[in-house]
Amino acid sequence: MLNSPIHTHQENGILEVKINRPKANAIDLKTSQLLGEVFKKFRDDPELRVGIITGAGNKFFCPGWDLKAAADGDAVDGDYGVGGFGGMQEMRDMNKPIIAAVNGICCGGGLEVAISADIIIASENATFALPEIRSGTIADAASVKVPKRIPYHIAMELLLTGRWFDAKEALGWGLINKIVKQEELSKAAWEMATLLVSGPPLVYAAIKEVVRDAEDKKFQDVMNKITKRQYPTIDNLYSSEDQLEGAKAFAEKRDPVWKGK
Repeated sequence: MLNSPIHTHQENGILEVKINRPKANAIDLKTSQLLGEVFKKFRDDPELRVGIITGAGNKFFCPGWDLKAAADGDAVDGDYGVGGFGGMQEMRDMNKPIIAAVNGICCGGGLEVAISADIIIASENATFALPEIRSGTIADAASVKVPKRIPYHIAMELLLTGRWFDAKEALGWGLINKIVKQEELSKAAWEMATLLVSGPPLVYAAIKEVVRDAEDKKFQDVMNKITKRQYPTIDNLYSSEDQLEGAKAFAEKRDPVWKGK
């Protein structure tokens, strides 16, 4: 495992996934495929409730696509694996919370991986960019996602110029949730994960499915689907023991005990 480009650590329902490809944590086809398998197992394991994605070291989160590997024959349009590039961007039915702990340089496909998470915590030294334009190619996933995350004109500036910006600016545009000191990043990510793992997993699943589906739908259409229990996660939630447990705990003035069923 020590020689693997992906290191994982599992504890109390939390799975930490660490990209470990010195010196920059760039992702080649093999690494992307491995990440996909890791996140697929995370998605399908009922004992795992919250994920963390980060990079090894304190300088690079991930610069995205490994250009050296590409020069050696890795095709840009090759098989990225079950979850698409980086393992989770295109993972179907990923209904568990994921935290990105950005520990340094986060650019190109690395930024696309980070914004695929639900919560982003960055260290003070984190820097960001979408530099694909300078290589004569498109930041494909970012072109879809970033204009939906931050103001359109700012997103277009970043996509069209490829300029770098720091964690303070990223926080100002709402692209990340929080900035912490480098030495406190792992602790902050695990504290957030611990808070989330104590919550109701069936509700998390419902939230993620509804938010994902609502992205390209009208408000009332989504509300109608919720009311008619047309989302599998909503139907599962409304028929669950946890739904009843939440009401009982409130009435009895105690903390609920979530079973995920």
